[in-house]
Amino acid sequence: MSQSIAVIGGGYWGKNLIRSFHELGALQVICDTDPEILKSYAGKYPDVALTSSFEDVLYDPYVDAVVIATPAATHYAMVKEALHAGKGVFVEKPLALGRSDGEELTALAEERKQVLMVGHILHYHPAIRKIRELVMSGYVGKLQYIYSNRLNLGKVRTEENILWSFAPHDISVMLMLLGELPTSVYAQGGNYLNPHIADVTMATLTFSSGVRGHVFVSWLHPYKEQRLIVVGDRKTLVFDDSQPRDKVLAFAHQVEGVGRKPIAQKADPEVIPISGEEPLKLECAHLLDCLASGATPLTDGKESVAVLTVLEACQEALDKNGAAVPVERTVPKPDYFVHPSCYMAR
Repeated sequence: MSQSIAVIGGGYWGKNLIRSFHELGALQVICDTDPEILKSYAGKYPDVALTSSFEDVLYDPYVDAVVIATPAATHYAMVKEALHAGKGVFVEKPLALGRSDGEELTALAEERKQVLMVGHILHYHPAIRKIRELVMSGYVGKLQYIYSNRLNLGKVRTEENILWSFAPHDISVMLMLLGELPTSVYAQGGNYLNPHIADVTMATLTFSSGVRGHVFVSWLHPYKEQRLIVVGDRKTLVFDDSQPRDKVLAFAHQVEGVGRKPIAQKADPEVIPISGEEPLKLECAHLLDCLASGATPLTDGKESVAVLTVLEACQEALDKNGAAVPVERTVPKPDYFVHPSCYMAR
């Protein structure tokens, strides 16, 4: 049986979700409080119901799940209402603006056996899927360092700072590639447009495996840059999502000792082929599959709580002017032990 979706919020990003779910044949309702936005969809999607009432959507028996693309400050309350109404939920990142709220929503979804999926879209990007495959196969060797730049000029938020707006994507990918939470973080930033909201932040994540991660985010950058670098002791992978093609390159640079002096031996890049599938379409299709089968989404509530745990620690570090903040105290300790020297490759 096909699934029926209501998209809540038809603005900046909601319009892309509306398009994708309509193309997948699942869009039932578009909900937005702005009458002009609703009017703009009337001619484009004449077969789709339009409403300004979230309550009406929650009581609509023909809607199986809601897709929430509203400001981050509204996510917690709207997800909670939707789960209590018996709807499956997809919510854009972040799940909530606090770890405890994320844990509450995750527990509620599990208790009610409802699908809860968070829009960490990079998990569905063919390039990130390929990078994960190469990391897991041992192609890059032992991971040493991961860093990301997510920079743009706008869209400036007033509900959350740049850390909570941009960094969830890259933190989510780092945690997925490493399979662990950092032991500590520190972060610094600058507030330029609003004295209480950071516009630029740099966060450093330290992992027990010895890997370091850096996340640089800004909405004051003069041009768009979305780049992830994964450094191993055999290969380095570069993912540049701003490139129209050849988005993933592999470099086999080596550092050799000549006498007592290390010399870098640069290598030509190798283009890593990836599929041309649209990440958003893959993400939306995954939601529909989970709703139909009852499977747990790849980016479920637990995955999002891990991201919120790191974000909260980074925010604490920002509030303390860059002081290092331990992370392990905020999450349960695992019931197993992995020695720091352990290395597994396939």
